[in-house]
Amino acid sequence: MTEGIPTGGFETETLDLPGWTHVYSGKVRDLYVPADEAITEKIGQECVLVVASDRISAYDHVLSSEIPDKGRVLTQLSLWWFDQLDVEHHVLASTVEGGVPAAVEGRAMICKKLDMFPVECIARGYLTGSGLAEYQESGTVCEIPLPEGLVDGSRLDKALFTPSAKAEVGEHDVNITYDDVVAMVGDDIAARLSELTLKIYTRAEEIARERGIILADTKVEFGIDAATGIITLGDEVLTPDSSRFWDASTYAPGKSQPSYDKQYVRDWLTSAESGWDKSSDTPPPALPAEVVERTRARYVEAYEKLTGRTFA
Repeated sequence: MTEGIPTGGFETETLDLPGWTHVYSGKVRDLYVPADEAITEKIGQECVLVVASDRISAYDHVLSSEIPDKGRVLTQLSLWWFDQLDVEHHVLASTVEGGVPAAVEGRAMICKKLDMFPVECIARGYLTGSGLAEYQESGTVCEIPLPEGLVDGSRLDKALFTPSAKAEVGEHDVNITYDDVVAMVGDDIAARLSELTLKIYTRAEEIARERGIILADTKVEFGIDAATGIITLGDEVLTPDSSRFWDASTYAPGKSQPSYDKQYVRDWLTSAESGWDKSSDTPPPALPAEVVERTRARYVEAYEKLTGRTFA
């Protein structure tokens, strides 16, 4: 398998895209590589086509139900964020004119092929989620000591770099320390990953706040561009699938905050109505139409509030 393209993945229905060969499917994205040398020559370097599907995952399961337009929303939001950030990123083209197949225009990007680091780079500006769970047990997040008296949703004095190790497909990522990252990639690269992650979070948090949205935390991924040797931002960036966005007008520390993501899906799956036990090996049931529509609306609302654009 070529560098930058993981092995394994999910069995999904793949598309017949002339000139491209399917090589991998993740929970929500499918990767294709050029089957025609003319494509590589047109792009000017080795590349991969990243196609976002409408699939949705929850509790390490890919659901049988899809969320209409989800792939387009997340792709367009990522492209918008890439334009806002002063960071080297992997996108080479996102239009038919640039080489994207017409069948997937709007939800696909042609990207640089990267040798990805085995680290999920997470920045936290607020205490919640797995960070809150660790804090309640030990007063730390990724072994970083925090002040006493913080609650769910507390804003941190300073954003933290709290990495995790990429897990096998179907498994949970595991929180690790900065020293663990150093052991994995070396001092210089660890320092650069932390610096870039916090730079992205700080800028994005400012932009989101101006639009009435709180960016509580975000996950980004980096790799080495084989053509230049530069550490490059890859994957998606600052979407509701990779970040925790809250409505600033309803934000109140001390409780769980409603978020712009698949919260409706998680809430329904764990409700009595679904009848599903997330600790079992049984696949989740199909989602009711109302949950699908409300989830789609939440994704679209996040896109429109952040970008100031109308999703079409």
